[in-house]
Amino acid sequence: MENWKPAIVVALGCLVVAAIIGTALASEEDGAEIRGDLIKFASKEEIKAFLKENAQGSWRDGGYHRATGGVADEAGVNPPAPMATAAPTSQARDYSTTNVQVEGVDEADFLKNDGKYIYIISGETLTIVEAFPPENAKIISESRIDGSPKALFLAGDRLVVFATTTEERMTTVEGSVTPVPVWRTVTHAYVYDISDREDPEQVRDVTFSGDYYDARLIGDHVYALTRESPVWVRDDILLPEVRTGTAEPIVPDVYRPKTPLQNYIFYTAGAFSIRNDTGTPDAETFLLGYDTTLYASQKNLYIGYRNQAPVSTGGPAGIAVPPVEPGTRDRTLIHRLSIEGGEIDYRAMGEVPGHLLNQFSLDEYAGNLRVATTVEGWTREGTTQYNNVYVLDSTMKTIGALEYIAPDERIYAARFAGDRLYLVTFKRIDPLFVIDLTDPKRPGILGELKIPGYSDYLHPYGPDHIIGIGKETSENEWGGVSVAGLKIALFDVSDVNSPTQVDSVVIGEAGTDSAALHDHKAFLFVEDRQLLVIPVSEIKKVENPSSRYPGSYALETWQGAYVYRVSQKDGFTLLGRVAHAESGSPYSWYTPDAVQRSLFMDDTLYTISMRSIVMTDLADGSRIGEVLLPYRGEVYPTPYPVW
Repeated sequence: MENWKPAIVVALGCLVVAAIIGTALASEEDGAEIRGDLIKFASKEEIKAFLKENAQGSWRDGGYHRATGGVADEAGVNPPAPMATAAPTSQARDYSTTNVQVEGVDEADFLKNDGKYIYIISGETLTIVEAFPPENAKIISESRIDGSPKALFLAGDRLVVFATTTEERMTTVEGSVTPVPVWRTVTHAYVYDISDREDPEQVRDVTFSGDYYDARLIGDHVYALTRESPVWVRDDILLPEVRTGTAEPIVPDVYRPKTPLQNYIFYTAGAFSIRNDTGTPDAETFLLGYDTTLYASQKNLYIGYRNQAPVSTGGPAGIAVPPVEPGTRDRTLIHRLSIEGGEIDYRAMGEVPGHLLNQFSLDEYAGNLRVATTVEGWTREGTTQYNNVYVLDSTMKTIGALEYIAPDERIYAARFAGDRLYLVTFKRIDPLFVIDLTDPKRPGILGELKIPGYSDYLHPYGPDHIIGIGKETSENEWGGVSVAGLKIALFDVSDVNSPTQVDSVVIGEAGTDSAALHDHKAFLFVEDRQLLVIPVSEIKKVENPSSRYPGSYALETWQGAYVYRVSQKDGFTLLGRVAHAESGSPYSWYTPDAVQRSLFMDDTLYTISMRSIVMTDLADGSRIGEVLLPYRGEVYPTPYPVW
């Protein structure tokens, strides 16, 4: 027996060495570099081969943009409140800022202000308005932007404008000696020095391949995400690039998840300083899926996208197929990237059943990521729909789950606030759920309130109240649900087991709309002033006095904003309405008079449409003045007839 001990030790040692070697080989994925759950492509040839092999449909039959004869036709892929911010005495004493999801993480928008000036994208122009004092408001500069401006950031005397354009470049493809022209969509981040507001100076141009998707500003660093369908030129492919000015472009490393996807698109995450004009941008490119959602905390960037890959029990060698719930293939992949100090580093990937509604379906809290999803799938019995809440740790592993919430309904709005989640689902009535996330490993439902209508956006008001904006509904004579006017509701959740509706207001007839339903940045609520401003496109009934029949009426649209005082005890008090257009066609789906944003400086309310900025005295509701913007009417094609 004693003579066997050395042999046992040697054998165990061999097993350990073999395990280490095996693990290393497995982690290299046939020689590829692995970063967490991502595999790095070793070359362009590998990317081309992968896309040809794995993309749904053939790469030659329209699965991607491809140039015949060498010319590519790239069309592209097309909870703090606005805070009162202290300002120098030459400006307003306080003023509102962009309504963002996470405090300290600014979100790009077409309008910013600093308490004295309003910076706005108007058509193809960066317009700077000296807005305070309001009696003397005027445009002081107009700078034409090359391309189609999308959004901007403001940081002191620096301003960044994102704009997309189509560039032509000459490229020589394999097997050809003659360069051919190629067009592709790119996103410019134009950095301006605005020390002289009357003469902004462009000091930098950081260019990313692809369409602008979204961006965040944290401190002095901009984090931008662009996306681009693979562009083929004959048998060659153009890879995403990042360049500064006229310098040689940088081709970021390209990564893909191990999980197979139904479709692939290039996403480039880039970071650069808004103040350092010579620094090299940091960027990484990922082959991910469509239907993407971006969420950012102060330290992490999360990219989530829907994966509806076909259900399978196995996959190609080296590609893991995730477990799929019986009867459904609706799943979301979420990648976490560290973004501290202007550097982007991939960290981990997680996967949950269902799909996200929007960025408010994600929230980082105490080192964990909370996720709310809706699952849509099918079984042998028919279709199925329900909602889930998951908690993922920093490695993106699921540590807590609450599933099968509100069967046969979907999520209309979600808002995480501390250790709670407020969730609105809808099918016939509007259940508002209060969900307990105190123990991240054991989420639970605390209470619910069922009322007519639904909310599209939820906004915290102190620790125990929520403001919701959405639509009113009612049951119709056929047993279905009819959607009525715009609805604003105030909920008291101090008793988490029995939430109540304090008050609600319904505005207009069916078809009444608000920019705040689709974009949270259009929602202005200032808690310490109890001020709520809602943009409204109101459908109104207008009596027809010339008719000999009683009750005859027509419909018209009023454009403007409703201004309320909101009390946690008494609810909504209408202070007044700000009109931008008194009447218009109720069938017009686009109008430059629709209010898109609002802000305040001291005691003046500014409501902004594409056509103008209207100043209103908050003390008495009187109109102070109006600044006409350099808006140019756009012509839209006549819709195709539908039979």
